[in-house]
Formats: sequence, structure tokens, C-alpha cells
Amino acid sequence: MCGIVGAVSTRNIVPVLVQGLARLEYRGYDSCGVAVVANGLQRARSTSRVAELAEQVSSSKLEGTTGIAHTRWATHGAPAVHNAHPHFSHGIGPDAANRPGRVALVHNGIIENHDELRALLQSKGYAFQSQTDTEVIAHLIDSLYDGDLFHAVRAALPQLHGAYAIAVFCKDEPHRLIGARAGSPLVLGIGKDGQEHFLASDAMALVGVTDQIVYLDEGDVVDLQLGKYWLFDKAGKPVTGAQRPVKTVHAHSGAVELGPYRHYMQKEIFEQPRAIADTLEGVNGIVPELFEGSASAARVFKDIDSVLILACGTSYYSGCTAKYWLESIAKIPTQVEVASEYRYRDSVPNPKTLVVTITQSGETADTLAALRHAQSLGMKHTLTICNVATSAMVRECELAYITRAGIEIGVASTKAFTAQLAGLFLLTLALAQAKGRLSDAEEARHLKAMRHLPTALQAVLALEPQVMAWAEDFAKMENALFLGRGLHYPIALEGALKLKEISYIHAEAYPAGELKHGPLALVTSAMPVVTVAPNDALLEKLKSNMHEVRARGGVLYVLADADTRIESGEGLHVIRMPEHYGELSPLLHVVPLQLLAYHTACARGTDVDKPRNLAKSVTVE
Repeated sequence: MCGIVGAVSTRNIVPVLVQGLARLEYRGYDSCGVAVVANGLQRARSTSRVAELAEQVSSSKLEGTTGIAHTRWATHGAPAVHNAHPHFSHGIGPDAANRPGRVALVHNGIIENHDELRALLQSKGYAFQSQTDTEVIAHLIDSLYDGDLFHAVRAALPQLHGAYAIAVFCKDEPHRLIGARAGSPLVLGIGKDGQEHFLASDAMALVGVTDQIVYLDEGDVVDLQLGKYWLFDKAGKPVTGAQRPVKTVHAHSGAVELGPYRHYMQKEIFEQPRAIADTLEGVNGIVPELFEGSASAARVFKDIDSVLILACGTSYYSGCTAKYWLESIAKIPTQVEVASEYRYRDSVPNPKTLVVTITQSGETADTLAALRHAQSLGMKHTLTICNVATSAMVRECELAYITRAGIEIGVASTKAFTAQLAGLFLLTLALAQAKGRLSDAEEARHLKAMRHLPTALQAVLALEPQVMAWAEDFAKMENALFLGRGLHYPIALEGALKLKEISYIHAEAYPAGELKHGPLALVTSAMPVVTVAPNDALLEKLKSNMHEVRARGGVLYVLADADTRIESGEGLHVIRMPEHYGELSPLLHVVPLQLLAYHTACARGTDVDKPRNLAKSVTVE
């Protein structure tokens, strides 16, 4: 959600800024822009794609050695050029709105008190050209500017209530760039020979420019100038290199190349065997040391008596799946909460609870806030399942299991979800072992099954042609139902979410046993019903639910294990899974549902990788 790139250099930095925005497109956006110091403040903005912005920059010959750029996902104000970043201050006076001022700024996050600040600044004579909360920050800094941009920014920050990552420069100090973060990620990039410096919301934006990255902590402010930079913490104290070390980040451009695939989502679906293999690399046994962190995992696992999972969206569904594992294998009571709801309700804290957060980016605002709320209630044992080792979530949790799904570009998560499931299953086994509930034979059986997952996933991916035939039917529909039981109910939820996200078909998921308690009223021949049907203890119950659908004229699309004795017929379409996979079956059954959503969206002609109104990384409430 939103992306920032900024730079101070001796060369024309505009191509680097635009390239950085292109690398951040995966986060989702509805407008973009770039600004530089060049005979005052100059900028180009667009409500189209970064490619169109690049053409605009080229035709206008926009150049500069200090600049900022941004991709915006609208929160305050519609997606429109006048609301796009970067924003300029406009000074004071009757014609101020027509004269670009001296401060240029880009911002990720939400300023909650923007209305009060807007009224205060208007009373001082500032004219506003947008509906954004961001323009308020630009005018506020301008109002405090006395010749030193760093001092003006530091004076402005305490007046901002909410979340932000900002990059700001002033035309009166053309070789200086100030960055600050509170609640939104921001990184510092050290250029070659230290002669140029960069800011970005994501290290991916700086691929090919620098691999020397400093991750800013909460409340940090950084002052970038030619050949040097200074870092200060939230208390205003200088920060040493030991406190914020320079890290070599090996992001590579190949991660954002499509190769033979039509879309990134398709590429990422097919990367799942490799993502799971990488996530499980080096796992030769179930030991507490698999979970890295500041605490002893062995001690924590023995001390806790329950689990609380906090997550949002797709990650929430992975947590719902893990609840079945944790309670059936580890015998540990488990609660799964939607992170955005958890911190706003009264709950009963238990200091012996292991709080588990699940997040792909490690910067999800709602999940971070829920974690901090749990900690404030005295629940100190925390662990995250996360795909980014350098993220805020990893830094703030006692323990972490880092999945190795690699960079995921498509907004609709696929490989990150299955990698999360793999990490959660390992956590289940580790807790079961710590509680004396996992025998050596059971450990060996589970590890053998996990090592076979990449091969099993390859066999499932071979079903793509059959799924494409289903997608031709679904592309004509406007509604769909998904059914699952037990472990596979969360997988039905995830399948419905994927279809909604990228094809814009209304889809809902239910535990199959709930069908007769309401949803059956919706079943007609125009309401396809997708059923996840593994050969488990609930299969016969599920078959009864399927008969209920057929008796009402409904059309079934069934993902069935080979030995379920469910055969295709009129109104009953069956794709047979290659093998039954027991407790790990959810990792296999979700893949055809991902492919169904993908190919349905392709058939309907939607923007698969960048669905409307959605962003990849949700860093605001």
C-alpha cells in the first residue's frame, strides 16, 4: 500500500526514482508522481500506471539531483491528479495556491488529526489544493521552516497523530532530504562510494541501485545530504551504526520478471513447490531452535498453555487452519482473532498464552497494533510467522519463523499463504513435542510428509487444464458458494476470497454442515457450489451436503481425493486430486482454488495482479 522512493545525488536521479516506483507497483496504487528541485519545485503526476508517468517525465524533460516519488493508494480524497503525491506547500497570501512553495513531500500512512491541522493552517493563510491528509504535513513543515529543514520536520512530527513514513525536501536546501517513520516502514539506502543516498518504503525499490540498507526503527528521523547522513531516534538522540547497522540485502530483479507467465499471480502459484522447499530447507528435525529470536523457544513453549493467533485477510485463514492442527495434534487450546477487531474489544488476557502473529510483509498495521495491544495486557510470549526477516513484526516479537516464499508481486496472496501453512505446521509439531505429545515415530511421519510436499504440489499444478475448463463456466456467473468441513473450511474461505479479489464475483464460504441453516436458500443453477472433498472422517457427512445441493438444482464443482468414489455426472463436475495428504491436505487443496480464481479473472478480463481498490501491503488501519 503506497510506495516511497527518494534520493540525494550528484546525477540526474529521475530515472532511478521512476524505476523504483515500477518495482513498487506490486504494492497496489491508483496514482503516482515524482518531484525534483529544478529551478524551484517541479513535478509530474498521473492517475495511470508508472509507465505513463515515465512517458510524461520524458516528454517534459524533468531532471534533478534531489527528488522524491510515490505510488498512492487513495484514503483521503479520490484517485485524482490533484490528490496524487508529491504534494507542495504553497505559502501564504491571496495568490498562494497558484505559486508552488518551497516544501515537497510524500507520505505513507494516515494522519488522524488532519482536520484540526487543516483548520489551523487555513487560519494562518495556507490554501489547500487537495483533499488529502498529506498536504497538511507539507504546509505544517513550511509554517515551521526557518532555514533548517531538519528542525522544521522535527518540530512538525509531534503534532502528527497517526501513522506515517515521509520523505521531504525544500527548494532552499536543494541537496538535502529528510525522512521519518512512525507506524509505516522506511529504509535508508547507501549508494556506491557513499556519494548518494536513498529513501524507500521497501528495499525492493532500490534493486540495482544499492544493496546496502539501513532499516529505520519506529520514531527515527534521518537527514540525508551529499556523501553523508545522520540518524536520530524518537527521543532526538543521535543513532550510531551499531544501533542501526548497514545490512546487505540480496533482493534481485529476477523476482519481478514474469518469464513465461502471463501474470505474476500465475507465476507465484507455480512457484509454490520451490517456496515450500525453501521454507523447509534445513529442517531435519523438530527442535525449538527452528524459531529464532531474543528468547529461548524451548522455555517459552514449555511455559505456555494456550495460543492466540492474530492476523488479517489470507493470513487469518492460515491461522484458522492452524487452529485445527494445534488442537488436534498439540492439544493446545487455540483462539484465532481478526487483528483489526481484537484490540477494540474487551478480552481476557492470559500471561501463559503464546501470541502468534501471521503476516507476509511484517508491516501490516492492524496486526502490529494487535500485537502491541496483547503485549500491553501482559502477554509477553510472542512469535511471528513472517516472510520478511527485517520487518517490524520480526523485531517486535520474541520468536520468529521466517518463511522463504520470496517476493510476492500479485496482490492476491498465493505462495505466501502456503508457506505460512508450512511454518504453522512446524510450530504445531514443536509445541506438541514440548508438551510431550509427539512421539519419535509421529515426528518422522510428519517430516516425511512435509519433505514430499513440493513433489505433491507439482502434481496438483498439473491439473491446471481441468481447472481452466471450470473457469469458463465461472466467468459467466456473478455469485458462487464454497463449502468445506473441518480443516478444509478455512481453505473454502480462502478460495472464496481469491475469487472475490481478482474476478469481482461475489463469493461466500460456509462449513458444509451450515448449508441447511440458510445458504441453501441461495442455491440455483446460477449459483455454482465449489466443494473441497478430501477423503477424511467427514467425507460421508460432506456427501450428504452435496446431495442437498443437487436436490435443489445446484451445480457442484468438487475437488475430490482419488478414493472418495465421487464421480462426474449431470450437474456434478469433479477434479480428482493426485493423492490424499492427511493433515497437510489444505496445502494441496488450496492450489486448484487459486488457479480457479486466476483463470476466471483472466476469462473476465480483469486486472489480475492489481485488482481494483486493493493494495498488497496494508500499512494503514
